[in-house]
Amino acid sequence: MYYAAMRPAEVIHLQQAQCRLPASGWGLLNLKGGVVAAGKAWTNDGAVHEIHSLRRRAAKATRPVPIPPVLVRMLREPDGRLFRNAAGNYIEAAAYGITWRRAREATLTLDEHALALAKRPYDLRHAGISFWLASGVDPAECARRAGQSIQVLFRYYAKFLAEARNHANTLIEESMRRWVPESGA
Repeated sequence: MYYAAMRPAEVIHLQQAQCRLPASGWGLLNLKGGVVAAGKAWTNDGAVHEIHSLRRRAAKATRPVPIPPVLVRMLREPDGRLFRNAAGNYIEAAAYGITWRRAREATLTLDEHALALAKRPYDLRHAGISFWLASGVDPAECARRAGQSIQVLFRYYAKFLAEARNHANTLIEESMRRWVPESGA
């Protein structure tokens, strides 16, 4: 979720055929939708899960997301499973929620835990998008990779864009010192 800023439903639905995982370098995920636990009473076929298209997109739309080498290596692991439970079925939200809570308790300090740092797995998506922005990636490219509109990106990640503005101001000031005479003209 962190490296590709994926939604939990997209992670659960990810299949090997959607992945380009080269031996080295960057890979690509071609996301096609997500799996949502709707409950047997709420699906047409009585299944617990429903497959949905990508948010705010046509039913057959895809979203290409470049992934860094570290995620390529993780997905190339030898067992070949992409986010399935031991029986080969979809991972239930309750199951990864329990694991997530245990991981937080084992790794975070009491202060970090009290701050609700990384309180839910979805926070990995937010952290990934925030990292892209803080790294200087163009906001339009961040929005495209995350499958969001630029307006949503600005609404939820404005504090990182403000930091980028300060960095841009510093770069401009440095250039001005090199090119503008000291007289201030």
